[in-house]
Order: sequence, then C-alpha cells, then structure tokens
Amino acid sequence: MAYLLFGILLFGGIHVFSMLLPHQRDLLKVRLGEKLWKGFYAVISLVGLGFMVWGFLLSRSGPLAADWLYVPPDWARHVTMLLVLLGFISLAASHGKSHLRLWLRNPMSIGIGLWAAGHLLSNGKRTDVYLFGTFLALALLDIVVSTWRGKIPVYEPRLRSDIVAVIAGMVLYVIFLFGFHPYVLNLPVAG
Repeated sequence: MAYLLFGILLFGGIHVFSMLLPHQRDLLKVRLGEKLWKGFYAVISLVGLGFMVWGFLLSRSGPLAADWLYVPPDWARHVTMLLVLLGFISLAASHGKSHLRLWLRNPMSIGIGLWAAGHLLSNGKRTDVYLFGTFLALALLDIVVSTWRGKIPVYEPRLRSDIVAVIAGMVLYVIFLFGFHPYVLNLPVAG
C-alpha cells in the first residue's frame, strides 16, 4: 500500500500543483526553462504513475487482496464497459479538430473521469478506490479549474476528426479489453 500511496502523492501532487498554483508553476517554468520544466513534470508524473501501478499490482495478493470497502452490484460491469468505451472515445477526441472536442471542451479529463468512474463502479477494494479515485478526483478538478478559467478550444471543426476519434477510441477499447486487461493485468473482463 505504501508504494501506491507514494505514487498517488507524486502523481497527484504535481498535477494539483500545476492546476491550482499556475502562477508558481509559470515562475518555475521561467526559472527552469520550458523544456526542463516539462521534463521535470513528466519524470515526476511517470515515477508517480510507476509507483501507483507497482503498489496496485502488489496489492492483488496478501491481506490487501481481501480489503473490500464495498461489493459492486452485478450490473456494474456492463455500465463500466460502456463508460470506458465512451472514455476512450473522449480521450481520442482530445487530439485533432473534432466537433466532439469543441462540445466536450475537456475531452481528455472527461475521458479519464469516465474511465475512472467506471472502474470505481465495478471495483470495491480499498486499493482500487485509492487508485481510480485519484484519477477521478484529478479529472474532475481539471474540468472545474479549466471551466472556471474559461479555457475553451477554438478552431474550425472537421468531421474527419470526429470519425478518427470514434474509430481510434474503439480500437483502444478493444486493445485494452482483449489485450491489456487479460494478458498484462491478468484480469479478463470480457466473456
């Protein structure tokens, strides 16, 4: 659990700092230079994510494997699959000049939020709640802060970008559903 919590502290901390203290973030960016700041941000995020994943994987055995906060309802798996599909399409829409991106305004955070909410709905172990709850909280915070600051994408949308976003989101969904989940995590979800 310590690895997971340390990862949450690193990953969540750098993201919260960047979102809630933009003046201090920009001062650091000027002081370090943009490339060094981005490198620092990326390294802290990746190290934090690595600790989160490592801690999560370690928790699948031992006493933490049976530490349930709630038992998910039977129907949760189906809702999760829909939320994750919509989440991947939203993530894909965050790139390009789609109508979806204009409509959603924060497609990456919405995609991560849908993915995390779905996983919270169908996973009730303490470590699941910590992991997916962190991503959901960061996504919601980013949506609120971005909306409050009036961040809106501005461009001429193209239907082609929408088609690419939907197809790319569906391809990612299939890869994660039939590849990553069963073979990397050893947690099959389909069938």
